Formats: sequence, C-alpha cells, structure tokens
Amino acid sequence: MSAIVPSPVTAAVVTLLALTGAAVALLGGLGHGRAVLTACLRAAVQLGAVSLVILWAVERPLAAGAFILVMYGVASVTAGRRITGGAAAWWAAVPVGAGSLPVFLLLAGTGTVPRTGIALIPVAGILLGGCLTATALAGRRAVDELAQRRGEVEAALALGLAPRDAALEICRPAAAQALVPALDQTRTAGLVTLPGAFVGMLLGGADPLHAGVVQLVVLVALLAAEAVAVLITVELAARGRLSGAGLPS
Repeated sequence: MSAIVPSPVTAAVVTLLALTGAAVALLGGLGHGRAVLTACLRAAVQLGAVSLVILWAVERPLAAGAFILVMYGVASVTAGRRITGGAAAWWAAVPVGAGSLPVFLLLAGTGTVPRTGIALIPVAGILLGGCLTATALAGRRAVDELAQRRGEVEAALALGLAPRDAALEICRPAAAQALVPALDQTRTAGLVTLPGAFVGMLLGGADPLHAGVVQLVVLVALLAAEAVAVLITVELAARGRLSGAGLPS
C-alpha cells in the first residue's frame, strides 16, 4: 500500500514548501508572506490535534456528533467574519447549515456514506468547508455590490420595485459567481485535476473504480450544498441581514 507517511523527509519537504510560498508572497509584493507561514503552522498544529481527536471520536457516536457541531460553528464564524462584522456575521450560520445539513442527512440516511464516525466526520467536513467558501464569497460579493451600486438600488426602488427585489437585481449576478470554483472542479474532475478524495483513497490502497465513485458522490453533493448556500446567502444579503444595515426604502 502506497501512502504519504510521517518522516523527517516529509517534514523537510513541507517546511520547504511553506518557506517557498512565504518567500514568493513577500518578494512578489503580495503582502501575505507572514500569513502564509502562519497558515501553514496553524494547519500543522490543527491537523495534528484533529487527528488525535478523530481517533478518539470515531468509535463514540456522541463524540463524533459533537465534533461535527464544532466544525459547523467554526465554519459559520469564519464565513461570517469574511462577509461583515458585528452581530450580522452570525447570519452566515444559516446558509452554511442549510447547504450542508440536508445533503449530509441524505448521504447518511440512505447509506450512501457508511454510518460510522470515520466516514461521517470527513464528509461533514468537506460539505461544511465547501459551504463556508461559497457563503463567504457570495456574501462578500453581494454586500460589496449593494454598497458600491446603492444608487442603482435606489433607482430600482424609484421604478416601483420592492426593496428585496431591487437588491436582488443588483447583487445576485455577482454573488452567483461564488459557484464557479465548485462548477469548475466538477467539470474538470479526472481531466485537469484529480480531487482530494480520489487521491486520498488511492494513497490509502483503494482501487481506482471505488475511488472514482466516492469522488463523484463527494463532488455532486458538494455542488448541491454550495448551490443552496449561495442561494440563501443572496437572499439574506438582499434583505439587508448581512450588512448590518437596512435597505433603502
């Protein structure tokens, strides 16, 4: 069985890659040199801790459920902070949950994903991560559009549109672009990229056909979850929930 294993060589390669990314960002004037190093360090610490927690939680249903709830909370807070500040940021929990929960329940309820902690925790993490990204991108773009094109919203109101409808006309096209990364990933799977679940299963010793089926389920489920998240995010933005300020009336 081929796999990437912990070793001094692996640690050296990861460290070299982190330093390279930071150096490129710094020397290229991108302004994220320190952030690259911090992100890599956080990833190492967090993944190490999570690995130990998962080893303990996979055999305990209540612990697995609690772990998934923690992931949901972190995803919601992170998405909210990317969009806005203050109490309005908590609205991000709605699209993150509405996108990921129904898809997760469908996969688990039908037995498509085995009802074991070792399967459910990663699937929940993938769905929550996708909805986090989709919500953050859609929300940020919607809020920015409404702020920058406020005059157009007011013009639509003057023409007789309701506040929600006027806002939707302005923010929906831009916010809908948040689905493009998921669409591209699904469209190019197997042609341009080999997604993470596929590669992970191959490295774990699974046959390519089995790995392909798992990856297909993950990609389609992720696209459905993100579509719901984006739709609800746009609706919240149009109603003024994500900006912390009401719409003009």
